[in-house]
Amino acid sequence: MFSREESKKIREEFWTEFGKQSPKKWILYNTGIKEVNLKFHFDNKKASLGFLIDTEDEILKPYYFEKFTSLKTLIQSEIDEDIVFEEYYETEVGKMVAYIFLQLDKVSIHNKKTWTQVFEFFNKQMPKFELFFLEYKDFIES
Repeated sequence: MFSREESKKIREEFWTEFGKQSPKKWILYNTGIKEVNLKFHFDNKKASLGFLIDTEDEILKPYYFEKFTSLKTLIQSEIDEDIVFEEYYETEVGKMVAYIFLQLDKVSIHNKKTWTQVFEFFNKQMPKFELFFLEYKDFIES
């Protein structure tokens, strides 16, 4: 078990190392759509990345989720067939968002032996998310 401070230090170390080892700078950290972001996540059980729809607006959240859902077949063929569509996804801090994501299980940010697997997962999958978003951004934001 790690103290809060130790855990924070390990998390910072992971993201710093990921930044150093990443073969490119991610072009869509900011999508240009306030409510839609590309999100990396890594905790003590899993890693995930995907499109996060984060807004309290009860019209915009389902609107953007429906836009992505209408592209589900394309997303599955261009990104990965195992992509998960969660209209009501609870974050670690208890916030309800919509999340379209891929998840890598049985990894832990506290276990440095799994970091390489997560680096490879992020580096393989993120370009697919970026390319898809760039291709369909006009449709998503219209």
